Amino acid sequence: MPVARIDSLDHEGRGVARVDGKAVFIDGALPGERVDYEVLRSKPNYAIAQATTVIDPSAQRVVPRCGHFGVCGGCSLQHLDAGAQAAVKQRILEDALWHIGRIRPGILYPALDGPAWGYRYRARIGVRLVPKKGGVLVGFHERRSSYIADLRSCAILPPHVSARIPELRELIAGLSIPDRLPQIELAVGDEGTVLVFRILQPLTAADEARLRAFSERSAMQVWLQPGGPATAYRLHPLEAPALAYSLPEFGVRLQFRPTDFTQVNFAINRALMRRAMQVLQPRAGERIADLFCGLGNFSLPIARAGAHVIGIEGSDVLVQRASDNARANGLDRNCEFHAANLFEATEDSLAALGSLSAMLIDPPREGAIAVVKALGPAQSPARIVYVSCNPATLARDAAVLVHEKGYVLSGAGIANMFPQTSHVESIALFERCAGRPEGG
Repeated sequence: MPVARIDSLDHEGRGVARVDGKAVFIDGALPGERVDYEVLRSKPNYAIAQATTVIDPSAQRVVPRCGHFGVCGGCSLQHLDAGAQAAVKQRILEDALWHIGRIRPGILYPALDGPAWGYRYRARIGVRLVPKKGGVLVGFHERRSSYIADLRSCAILPPHVSARIPELRELIAGLSIPDRLPQIELAVGDEGTVLVFRILQPLTAADEARLRAFSERSAMQVWLQPGGPATAYRLHPLEAPALAYSLPEFGVRLQFRPTDFTQVNFAINRALMRRAMQVLQPRAGERIADLFCGLGNFSLPIARAGAHVIGIEGSDVLVQRASDNARANGLDRNCEFHAANLFEATEDSLAALGSLSAMLIDPPREGAIAVVKALGPAQSPARIVYVSCNPATLARDAAVLVHEKGYVLSGAGIANMFPQTSHVESIALFERCAGRPEGG
């Protein structure tokens, strides 16, 4: 059995070793450890492997809390001390910025950390009818597989939801369409919990009665989704508080539908908001663009500071939601929202926003390459705050901002939005160099 010394972790939480000049990515191994491993797949320049024996364990290795760890793909770092996970993610961010963008931040911000367990307030939970495994399975996908892990609980879901997984299995098994219900979407707000059952065939009256009874027992709202996200509707109770979350530090409350995109971790979202406002420094009278603004998560705190916000989002539904939230919070005079495809941004489309003091960018994993390339002389705000969920695309876009557009990377750091996983959320501040021409 081959043996390797682990140098670091990659963006999927695998240990990285160099063996005979070849990179080996080893599941279950931590930095500093010496492990036996089994090669699962070998390519000319790298290999994928699984640790079989940990010969010299890391001082930061812990016993995973969840008995499903290693099979379920929902987590990849439960064997690493929760306090050490943020430091590892900081290193992943720094490595991406340097190796992809050839950039180092002027300041490395302290990591934003929070609850390590029970934090996941948004999730898509798979459902499969598998008679060979005892019936209906409810859970996340297995690692490196399309199969659903056979979960009985989940330590990263809120405890009141995790405790209901066995009951959900029995509930769905008793419906008339257990093989036509592929997913449950979870959404938790400040005042309630919603489960959205995706159904591919209509339910019977008896099915709906079972779901209503479950709603009563669990004190969770039950919604049904027969088609796309816009088709989701409340089954029970018919009258219930709208889902919402608050940002008390900024005096705003944002309503959302259970199929809308929101951050999964409310505690870290609040900390990230605080950091974003500290580095963006919005002031009364400034005009600030919030690109990929969603339902107004960053827009409303910026507007609360007195700045005028121009929010751009690709979804008409979310643009309307952002407008409604601004109105409900008394901030509509400081906000305007527009629908546009930012993946097709041009210099002209950005110039049409008018003069900007600052810009906040919060794109999906694909990043915002079209936006940063489109920044021209007429559209070059003094400060750009970039919130990222993918260090690789952040580093790629940062290279354009720094090497082509005349910015410096003043600071960057991670927000541990997804503890126990290898997902890296981060925030970076770019500032225009004084006296440096664009492209200089």
